[in-house]
Amino acid sequence: MYKIKTYNQIAVRGLERFPRDGYEVGSEIRDPHAMLLRSHKLDVSELTPSLRAIARAGAGVNNVPVDACTEQGIVVFNTPGANANSVKELVLAALLIASRDIVGGIQFVQSLEGIEDEAELNRLVEAEKKRFKGQELYGKSLGVVGLGAIGSLVARAALDLGMEVLGYDPAISVDAAWRLPAEVQRMENLPSLFSRADFVTLHVPLLEETRGLINEESLRSFRPGSVLLNFARQPIVDTPALVHALEDGQVGLYVADFPVPGLTSHPRVRLTPHLGASTEEAEENCAVMAADQLVSFLQTGNIHNSVNFPAVTLEPAGGYRLAVTNRNVPGMLGQMTSVLAQQQINVVDMINKSRGEVAYNLIDVVDEPDQSLIDSICAIDSVMNVREFRMA
Repeated sequence: MYKIKTYNQIAVRGLERFPRDGYEVGSEIRDPHAMLLRSHKLDVSELTPSLRAIARAGAGVNNVPVDACTEQGIVVFNTPGANANSVKELVLAALLIASRDIVGGIQFVQSLEGIEDEAELNRLVEAEKKRFKGQELYGKSLGVVGLGAIGSLVARAALDLGMEVLGYDPAISVDAAWRLPAEVQRMENLPSLFSRADFVTLHVPLLEETRGLINEESLRSFRPGSVLLNFARQPIVDTPALVHALEDGQVGLYVADFPVPGLTSHPRVRLTPHLGASTEEAEENCAVMAADQLVSFLQTGNIHNSVNFPAVTLEPAGGYRLAVTNRNVPGMLGQMTSVLAQQQINVVDMINKSRGEVAYNLIDVVDEPDQSLIDSICAIDSVMNVREFRMA
């Protein structure tokens, strides 16, 4: 019986992915084998010895102590792309809000609440509507920074709106490249993209190299009066540098999903309260993907969409399987196979992959491993944990 501890409100469709006859799922679970969460900020003290995996129903994992998890051999999963359409649609709304003063127009109409005479109401509307005049998106240029699951969807939608789309992503994957429309103009560097774009939208993960990516220096490359959209992560934009760029007109408007002090009432800023993945569909998609990844890992040892372990998939060959996590140091695989040979264990199939300081092995064997074999592998220096599966 696998025990899954949940935090936050996890969509029911996701919870239903755990078979009832093999899983105990709830928020009060003690000594869990895995955790499933959304926004809960996980403390290192919550990483119990029984814990083998954590899945976040979302793309970012800044609320999970990933380094501590890696050190303890705990696999951390996320759900990239599950909320991509939800974020894309919010970015499209942001583009419209940035090009047309929709918010100002709505607020003006709400201010007319006390007027009962329809003719007078219509006169005021007609007289004041010029205050909210905007521009069309058609023919404007959009710079997309980051061409992954969300960025590629935004690029395609912008093309459908008749915009010229410029893209930049030095680390684009093969899968992402296939998804990207051919009409997107690939830029060689960010200054070139910034200088040509009427609108710039950010879709990169928060990493050390992307923290403060939009700063005083990069903002100088922006086309004067251009619009910056941030629906990725707040720390990607340096707030003091942005305020200065807004005040001197280098940036005409900033639209983002991350309210921060100093920007909430700025006249050239439009902020939403973390709405990127706040749709029923996105929450369900994330929960289902996270649950499926945990089930696959707990029942087969396979790893998909981990942020700290290598992606490893080995089709079951029947019999039994060992999953071994070890520190990524030379000679480990040889020591494991030597232990198997000494105990005359017939290996049917195996796979070994590493990522950073951790390595992961799946070993399919014919006969059921006894405790002495598992103890012998665990006794190898730098082995972090061993799990056994019955695959038949």
